[in-house]
Amino acid sequence: MPSKLSKVQKHVRKKKGDKINSLHENSRDARRLRRAGTRDDRVARGSAVREKLNRRWIDRVFFCQDRLPATLHPLGLEEVQEIVEEYLARHDEELEQLKAERRAGRPPSTRQTLLEQQKTVDAQEYESGLWLPNLQDEETLVKLDVWQGDWTGLANMRFVRLEKRGVAKESQFPPRGAS
Repeated sequence: MPSKLSKVQKHVRKKKGDKINSLHENSRDARRLRRAGTRDDRVARGSAVREKLNRRWIDRVFFCQDRLPATLHPLGLEEVQEIVEEYLARHDEELEQLKAERRAGRPPSTRQTLLEQQKTVDAQEYESGLWLPNLQDEETLVKLDVWQGDWTGLANMRFVRLEKRGVAKESQFPPRGAS
């Protein structure tokens, strides 16, 4: 049985002609159309949720990709930590602007609260090990340089968990817990 709504519609239209809008409410074809429509909605919602969950990891890899040197060479641990510090401070200007715009005695805006929470979460993750591409591996740097921004393209790169104290541990893709 076809799974996409468009395929089911095509099949019913082929069978019924222009009478697709005059189907009986509980006919087999009407039930197939409803099932295919709800399945398409469910699949679309699931993929939207997955994209939203993966967005923070993709944004982090984009940030690292933007900071690659012009001539690709493995970076030292100090250079990688500078990139991480820059990543952690990426919202500082916006936070300062939101704090300056807020009148005295007013609660912080929703955006300001979200940015502060994100900054706290990122700082805690950096303490225990921030997940990012292995910028000390030349092969990963080459792959990162040509990466187009898709989630599946990350599967053939190497990743590390970089701790604040300067320890880099091999990690896996996709990121799970403290892998």
